[in-house]
Amino acid sequence: QIQGTIFPAPNFNPIMDAQLLGGALQGISCEKDVLIDILTQRCNSQRLMIAEAYRDMYGRDLITDLKENLSHHFKEVMVGLMYPPASYDAHELWHALKGVDTEEKCLIDILASRSNMEIFQMKEAYLMQYNNDLQQDIDSETSGHFRDTLMNLAQGTRMEGYADPSTAAQDAMILWEACQQKTGEHKNMLQMILCNKSYQQLWMVFQEFQNISGQDIVDAINECYDGYFQELLVAIVLCVRDKPSYFAYRLYNAIHDFGFHNKTVIRILIARSEIDLLNIRRQYKERYGKSLFHDIKHFASGHYESALLAICAGDAEDY
Repeated sequence: QIQGTIFPAPNFNPIMDAQLLGGALQGISCEKDVLIDILTQRCNSQRLMIAEAYRDMYGRDLITDLKENLSHHFKEVMVGLMYPPASYDAHELWHALKGVDTEEKCLIDILASRSNMEIFQMKEAYLMQYNNDLQQDIDSETSGHFRDTLMNLAQGTRMEGYADPSTAAQDAMILWEACQQKTGEHKNMLQMILCNKSYQQLWMVFQEFQNISGQDIVDAINECYDGYFQELLVAIVLCVRDKPSYFAYRLYNAIHDFGFHNKTVIRILIARSEIDLLNIRRQYKERYGKSLFHDIKHFASGHYESALLAICAGDAEDY
């Protein structure tokens, strides 16, 4: 069930919103509070209608005007909100692959967590926006078993809703052997199972793995493998088990381990705002004792902080 923090605004009037945004952007000093009030309180499809009304009214592109008038992380948040979900994923992947350094963690976050349909739409958007093939770019910018696993995920060929209890123990055995032997062939088998079996099937496989090995699959992967390949495999397992829990963990790391890794925080809040950000917030509070609201408030400031808190929504009383 959808438990996001951003919903369609009632009594929505795209023309009035476009007018207010135009006034805010074209005044002598940019009225950032107006931008936050409008763009964080409308759902994505409404924002796209505002952008259309804005173009009709001013003959200008709203994203371009936001980029020209804003700066730093606040700009990234406001501009990010204006992309449809698939385009936003494509945008993030492009920058992760084509930036100065490849941002492996961004590739992991997106490709380990999206459904077949989301992956299909993201590849289409990537091709339209950058005239490049996502899989070819992954192929040329990453390497080894990490690349092979990303390539497999980017095919979007995971079985959906299908589970066969009779093969679960067999799959678990293959995974266990892959953790013992660690040959190239075993690594291939490991990623084939994790990238292509349905979530329902993998639930049973992980249970069987525990029975066979006496060990949790995440612990086994962490012991046997390292680097981005290991991180990607663990991300897949965690997403199969509970996506909100995975993203809560990623947000906590981004906020605490990297001295506030802005890109990660912005990407997760925007991408999950209409899907499961409310669930992510709950998991965060339960697991780490402090609310996401509290931690953002503690590390961010100014209009950037206000924008993130508006997307995060609620939790003020937990501060």
